[in-house]
Amino acid sequence: MILVTGGTGLVGSHLLYHLTQKNDTVRAIYRTNEKREHVKKIFSFYTKDVLQYFSKIEWIQADITDVPSLEPVFSNITEVYHCAALVSFNPMDYRKMRRVNIEGTANIVNLSIDQGVKKLCFVSSIAAVGDSINGTPINEENEWTDSADNHEYSITKYGAEMEVWRGSQEGLNVVIVNPGIILGSGFWHEGSGKLFTQINKGFSFYTEGVTGFVGVTDVVKAMIQLTKSTVKNERFILISENKSYKDILFAIADGLHKKRPSIKTGRLITGIFWKIDWLLTKLTGKEPLLTKSSAKSSHNKSYYSSEKIKDQLHFEFEPIDKVITKVCNRFKA
Repeated sequence: MILVTGGTGLVGSHLLYHLTQKNDTVRAIYRTNEKREHVKKIFSFYTKDVLQYFSKIEWIQADITDVPSLEPVFSNITEVYHCAALVSFNPMDYRKMRRVNIEGTANIVNLSIDQGVKKLCFVSSIAAVGDSINGTPINEENEWTDSADNHEYSITKYGAEMEVWRGSQEGLNVVIVNPGIILGSGFWHEGSGKLFTQINKGFSFYTEGVTGFVGVTDVVKAMIQLTKSTVKNERFILISENKSYKDILFAIADGLHKKRPSIKTGRLITGIFWKIDWLLTKLTGKEPLLTKSSAKSSHNKSYYSSEKIKDQLHFEFEPIDKVITKVCNRFKA
């Protein structure tokens, strides 16, 4: 039987749909009924027979940071897709991210070893991959380095990877995927989904920083192919294209038939903005719109290579413009 953690998140919910196409039963853990019901909305993007496939999921309420709640989840499990994580660029969430991303992953790895799981697929991030050397595209060989410039999320994702590699040394077969910024439907108020919501409301600012982007469908397809393959104890960067934030925001605006952002912001302006936003966060208690690390990363130009998975699995990525068009159509619907 297959186990999916983080099944109510962006990657997990889209992954569950694809897994139910070829499997009679898939087990997934959840924390609240509200989030579990939201998975049906994700399924509706793919099919009209939502209940037919949703009913194939065996849901168990559990928390990856709570070992006793996880123990019954691993009964008869042969494959694990570990998608659960806390994604935040808010420094105040650092301790919570360590608990969820590092300690939670350690729990999943330990139980996978104890129960004789055949393979674990872990969803990491390009945030846990090293920087470019001499301006060349970043690939799987670039080693993560300890630096004061590393933001809290990248630190915890790297720590989680170390737990997965530790599991491989103890006999667990693993694969790690390092997606770029994942674009997908259904989560309009968190992660990359906020880009579509903000543009729809009328967002005026853009930067020209560059990073890697990938569609959520490509991420889950790559995960399934890697897990079913003979590949083990390797990592794969998942990037469809390296794009500027300007190009992405313009494409979203065009897809939603909204006005394109027109004000280019430099490092000085975003630096001032995140400081003002930090003060407002302290006064109101609301989540920050922009943090020091996200302000900085919006100007960085980082280029990534997905040649490894293209070569080993002959994998083809969907162009980002087509991904954005699909997501925009679902947003409007």
